[in-house]
Amino acid sequence: MPSLTKSLKYLLAVNIAGILIFTYLFLARENYEFIIYIAVIVFFLLVILFSHERVNYPTGLLWGLTIWSYLHMAGGGLYLQGTKFYELMLFPIVGEPYNIFKYDQFVHAVGFWVATILAYHLIKPMMKEESIKKVSFALVIVMAGLGFGALNEIVEFVATVIIPETGVGGYTNTALDLVFDLVGAIGAMVYLRIKNNPKIGA
Repeated sequence: MPSLTKSLKYLLAVNIAGILIFTYLFLARENYEFIIYIAVIVFFLLVILFSHERVNYPTGLLWGLTIWSYLHMAGGGLYLQGTKFYELMLFPIVGEPYNIFKYDQFVHAVGFWVATILAYHLIKPMMKEESIKKVSFALVIVMAGLGFGALNEIVEFVATVIIPETGVGGYTNTALDLVFDLVGAIGAMVYLRIKNNPKIGA
C-alpha cells in the first residue's frame, strides 16, 4: 500500500464511502449497468493510488476526479420527482432531438475538463519547457482529454452489449457526449493557459 498523507487518506475514504454507498444502491435496484461503471471507477482509483508516488497528482485534481465520480454515480442512482438525474433537463436551451442542456451533458463537460487536466499532468513531465508553451502542445492535451472521452463511450458500448436494456442512448446521445467532452477539454486548456501565463488573464 503506498504511503499517503493525512489529507490523501481522507480523500481515499471519501471515494471508498461513495463507492460502497452507490454499489449498495445499484445492487438493491438491480441496476447492473452502473455496477460496471463502479468497477471502472475502482480500477482507475487503484491506478491513481498506486501511481501517485511517481506522478504526484495535485490534490485539487484528485478532488476533481472524486467529484466527477460522485456526479456520475449520482446520475445513475438518484432521482428527482421520478426522473433519473442523468435524464434531467437543467436549462432548456435546445429541444428535441438534442435536448440541451441536460445533467448528462453537464457531467461530461465537467468530467472531461478534469480528465484533460489529468492528461496535462501526465504528459507535461515528458515535454521540454519551450514545447509546453506551444499551441501544438495545447492541441495534444485537448485531444488526450477527448481520448478519455472516447474510452468512456467504449465502456458505455460494452455496457449495452452486456446489458441490452441499459439506458444509454443512441448515436445522437453519443455524439452529444463527445461534443460536451470537447467543451470540457477546451475549457480545461484555456484554464491551464491562463494559469500558467498570468499575462493572458491580465
